[in-house]
Amino acid sequence: MYSEWRSLHLVIQNDQGNTSVLHSYPENVGREVANAVVRPLGQALITSSVGSESLLKTDKEVKWTMEVVCYGLTLPLDGDTVKYCVDVYTDWIMALVLPKDSIPLPVIKEPNLYVQSILKHLQNLFVPRPDPGSSQIRLCLQVLKAVQKLARESTIMARETWEVLLLFLLQINDTLLAAPTVQGGIAENLAEKLIGVLFEVWLLACTRCFPTPPYWKTAKEMVANWRHHPAVVEQWSKVICALTSRLLRFTYGPSFPPFKIPDEDAGLIPPEMDNECVAQTWFRFLHMLSNPVDLSNPVIISSTPKFQEQFLNVSGMTQELNQYPCLKHLPQIFFRAMRGISCLVDAFLGISRPRSDSAPPTPVNRLSMPQNTATNTTPPHNRRHRAVTVNKATMKTSTVTTAHTSKVQHQPSSTSPLSSPNQTSSEPRPLPAPRRPKVNSILNLFGSWLFDAAFVHCKLHNGINRDSSMTAIATQASVEFRRKGSQMSTDTMASNPMFDASEFPDNYEAGRAEACGTLCRIFCSKKTGEEILPAYLSRFYMLLIQGLQIADFVCHPVLASVILNSPPLFCCDLKGIDVVVPYFISALETILPDRELSKFKIYVNPTELRRASINILLSLLPLPHHFGTIKSEVVLEGKFSNDDSSTYDKPVTFLSLKLRLVNILIGALQTETDPNNTQMILGAMLNIVQDSALLEAIGCQMETNGGENNVFKSHSRTNSGISTASGGSTEPTTPDSERPAQALLRDYALNTDTAAGLLIRSIHLVTQRLNSQWRQDMSISLAALELLSGLAKVRGAVVCALASSQRVILVLFSSVCSYIVYQCSRPAPLHSRDLHSMIVAAFQCLCVWLTEHPDMLDEK
Repeated sequence: MYSEWRSLHLVIQNDQGNTSVLHSYPENVGREVANAVVRPLGQALITSSVGSESLLKTDKEVKWTMEVVCYGLTLPLDGDTVKYCVDVYTDWIMALVLPKDSIPLPVIKEPNLYVQSILKHLQNLFVPRPDPGSSQIRLCLQVLKAVQKLARESTIMARETWEVLLLFLLQINDTLLAAPTVQGGIAENLAEKLIGVLFEVWLLACTRCFPTPPYWKTAKEMVANWRHHPAVVEQWSKVICALTSRLLRFTYGPSFPPFKIPDEDAGLIPPEMDNECVAQTWFRFLHMLSNPVDLSNPVIISSTPKFQEQFLNVSGMTQELNQYPCLKHLPQIFFRAMRGISCLVDAFLGISRPRSDSAPPTPVNRLSMPQNTATNTTPPHNRRHRAVTVNKATMKTSTVTTAHTSKVQHQPSSTSPLSSPNQTSSEPRPLPAPRRPKVNSILNLFGSWLFDAAFVHCKLHNGINRDSSMTAIATQASVEFRRKGSQMSTDTMASNPMFDASEFPDNYEAGRAEACGTLCRIFCSKKTGEEILPAYLSRFYMLLIQGLQIADFVCHPVLASVILNSPPLFCCDLKGIDVVVPYFISALETILPDRELSKFKIYVNPTELRRASINILLSLLPLPHHFGTIKSEVVLEGKFSNDDSSTYDKPVTFLSLKLRLVNILIGALQTETDPNNTQMILGAMLNIVQDSALLEAIGCQMETNGGENNVFKSHSRTNSGISTASGGSTEPTTPDSERPAQALLRDYALNTDTAAGLLIRSIHLVTQRLNSQWRQDMSISLAALELLSGLAKVRGAVVCALASSQRVILVLFSSVCSYIVYQCSRPAPLHSRDLHSMIVAAFQCLCVWLTEHPDMLDEK
């Protein structure tokens, strides 16, 4: 953006405005002169009454005194001299706000000229002392508050003064924040205030006199050197969200859902900033952090000049990278950056809600990622060449103990770390705004960052194309996804005022999961008929394939994030989305039959995860019936894994996936405990039986009429069993140790390959649970009875199967009657309107069966 402009970095380095004449004299001379000159000035400010004049009358006196004060700001903090210097200067710079009698007359007459010199002198205060103590922090805060007041209230500041003020703030931030953080040091204590004042004053400058490109370029270069401080990303996120809230207001009009932010953050944007200024400032601030994905690579963050200076010890040998505690905060900072971008994406989609979570994510325990540079997955038309550093050092593996409750979370919240940052778990996700921007537009803004973040530490390499039918997406070939020891150890982690040390993950999976979930929400917001660039689609499918890994390379937070944010994915008419169906099926086989979901509990609410999985399952169930024996044009399964066997080279038909989907549905019913989720499963079960019966009836009719190439013929277990996509096994691909419901899959894999078999299996499952787990839950009971009533109306070959299966009829009638007897025999206080509704529904179910199948009256 600023490639044609020069940076002011060298101008700042070579500026000698903070040196005094006294620096040329011996140290004891300067100290004595400063002590003698500054003391009466400081004491006069303390004891002066209203109307008392300054001791200094002429321009010559003021300039000579300023030389002394400039030197006094460099002295040790053991006396009062430095304090008096700060008091004098913070008093004098108020000449630009409200002149007072204590300010020398020359300063009042030419305030801009003198304030420019004062700001340069005040840089000396922010130079770290050998033993800073609390006094330097207190004095620095005094100066920052004065500068803040100056920028907010002054109406006569010239452009030159604004520019000097911005350079002053950049210089003091760079002095304190660029070097590696020392635990308990001045930089760690002042980071939040330093960056906060810089951004606030910068926004004020944008309103009063917009900074020229060299200043923006300098700020971007310097901020990139401070990103190892959590406060930098936090403050950047606040500012860009506040700007986005203003931007959406005039870009999309009042009908667009507002992006609600805290009043404190909204106050950062000056009310007088016009719309054009907001737009220009927003885009520049968005890129002020540079590429946030760099935060996932300690080598890039530690390649700045100040880090390199401290990397060299006395012997000239470089120190170990993980010796610096500040680099151990990078996983958390990376997550915060991705969470900030996720908030922006939600705002543009119109699905933002007031943020209810202020705590860091649940730590990722005992999981580590290789410290390789993130592969550039930016689409070709949007890719810029940039140098990439690769860390080849071998790191030690570290483990993290189970995290404790977050100390940062001020209010109880049920929001999971992997859910949308603007959504609480108790409320449904809002629908995207009708006037939302197109998917391509959002990805042009954020796609390069999100895709790079989604593939952090996933090594993608070109391989041999084993199938001539592969299209462009599959030419990326296999994916090598290996976990190595984490570079970061938590044993020597420095404490931080913002986060508790026990809450830092030892890898970058939280940020990667956030990026994956954000991309899923973007693609799920596609409008009808909207075209998405193939480059974006191909990378998104690679992301899904990588994120839905369930073998040895499973990444539970990423898998959970993809599932949570993808319920409407197969309803959006995305071109080629069917190629990832097998991967979603494998993921659902891992999640839904698992009653405990112990592997996911530390990342997400299990009920939410199961609900999202059920929604995805509901959108997949019609595919085998709709596409039948059509073979997948692009065979992807196995191409992106480490398995080199030829099993995956066989095309997969959609019909061959049906049994796997039905098995997942039945397994979900056997393990589900949430009433809402259970009702969704019961509804899906009725639909799949009805669809199967209808298509089998059509197939039989076509066969009777001599039709050939019958797609819907009732398929035997040999052609509808677990497909070759699952490795030719009826066992789930997940090891037994991770599948507590493994026995269920063997149990419910029987007799569900035809509509009749599925109907009989459904009756057995539902009636069994109706008289055990569900009989006291009205919502589930009514849904189950409605399902049984619906099954009575299914026609075709199913009727013949029922006629030949007297045992099913016996089970159904005896179960419903037992249900009625149990409800009627409950104590009198429990006989409410709801209970009577359940009894009536059960009688109605029996009436439907007798009406639809009157020959049942002949049975005893």
